[in-house]
Amino acid sequence: MDYEAELAVVIGRVAKNVKEKDAAANILGYTCINDVTARDLQVKDVQYTRAKGFDTFAPLGPWIVTDFDPSSASVRCLVNGEVRQDGNTREMGASVHRLVEFISSVMTLFPGDVIATGTLPA
Repeated sequence: MDYEAELAVVIGRVAKNVKEKDAAANILGYTCINDVTARDLQVKDVQYTRAKGFDTFAPLGPWIVTDFDPSSASVRCLVNGEVRQDGNTREMGASVHRLVEFISSVMTLFPGDVIATGTLPA
């Protein structure tokens, strides 16, 4: 099992073709997600559906924080007290607002949709 601590972005209103500069107005808030992956199944199946799809995978929350700056936040994963990841959102390949712009250019985002921003370096 890989445990992948990630910042999660919760969409607050219908968003389609949002520009990066306008992305904040479409975000309700932020929470945490653990994007758990069964790597053995990912390798075996050559895709992510089953490897990320078990009922207990991707725990989310428990709160949505609405007053939060996603540009420089610590993201840490501990498993049984052992640090598995320790990163900062500054290390993300794209900003949260850029992700909203890109994703909303591909699909319409709806209130309550969650964007998992990706795993940061260990």
